[in-house]
Amino acid sequence: MRRRTAIAAAALPLLLTAVACGTAQKTATGASPAATPAGSAAASGSAPAPSAAASLTGPLGDAKNIKVDGSAGTMPKVTFPTGNPALTSSARVIAPGDGNAAKDGDTLVANVSVYTWDGKENKTVGSAYDKGTPEFVPVNQNLPKVLHDGLVGLKPGGRVLVVIAKDSLDQAMIDNAKQQGTDFGVTSQVLVIDMVSAAARAAVGNATDPGIEGVKLVNPGGETAPELTTKTAAQPPKDLVVKTVIKGDGPKVKETQTVMVHYTGKIWGSDQEFDSSWKRGEATQFALSQVVKGWAQGLTGVAVGSRVVITIPPELGYGKEGQAEAGIKGTDTLVFVVDVLGAV
Repeated sequence: MRRRTAIAAAALPLLLTAVACGTAQKTATGASPAATPAGSAAASGSAPAPSAAASLTGPLGDAKNIKVDGSAGTMPKVTFPTGNPALTSSARVIAPGDGNAAKDGDTLVANVSVYTWDGKENKTVGSAYDKGTPEFVPVNQNLPKVLHDGLVGLKPGGRVLVVIAKDSLDQAMIDNAKQQGTDFGVTSQVLVIDMVSAAARAAVGNATDPGIEGVKLVNPGGETAPELTTKTAAQPPKDLVVKTVIKGDGPKVKETQTVMVHYTGKIWGSDQEFDSSWKRGEATQFALSQVVKGWAQGLTGVAVGSRVVITIPPELGYGKEGQAEAGIKGTDTLVFVVDVLGAV
């Protein structure tokens, strides 16, 4: 089984999906809880070369004249000025919100609405309000600077408008967007982002022993990664085992949701680590409909904010095939320590 990007992020622009969800990509030695068929878009052949850059004639509009009506937390009504789109990036806070301001390294729970500003139709690309659920938006240096800077400082209940133009993008992003149908030579993308909250960076609270023979867990506290040890001669459990070591106070995860998690995965008996979001330095998103059965079953019903230890027998993990590139055999029981940081 192979790993795939955990979240589609349909309401984010296509060119941003890869950077916003970059931590869900497979590492050279790692294996995630997710699986995908052998085929992938990346394997379908080379993309066509982009055509010559287009240009606009006549005066450009000003992003300050974009009007956003409605309150944060509801679908925005966006009115664009007449004329050509602005081809320079900018950000403008519509409503600041209240509470703790977003910082670099945070992952926001937000409702994102995206528009293509072409000066003609100015179509809505997509909105989390249409889907009926917010999404995770990592605030990191992989984002275009204007978007990153527009999100930093935003508070829960706040709304920001971000214009992403070609001056915020490298050539690879521009070419990729053009292949997907967005020509930044003559258009810009406009995002209206309503911040709901910021996901925690780690589970917080008094930790208990998981009570699984053969498994040891050290919980340093704060934002430091827990230390999982699985080197043991004890026989692994035959069934799925889920033990809560820190109980969160958030809503319970539903099987249809996408979760934001920090985790470490090891093989029972050998203490071999095959994957760790902590080592990559950023939490990861997974749709529970796209992960191995042990994860989907084990995390359903867990309260957000919890830290759990999950032991997964082979039939609920990677099956008889295992995952050779990660050193996982078809007979291996997997052990994960998982911090459930958010669910949407």
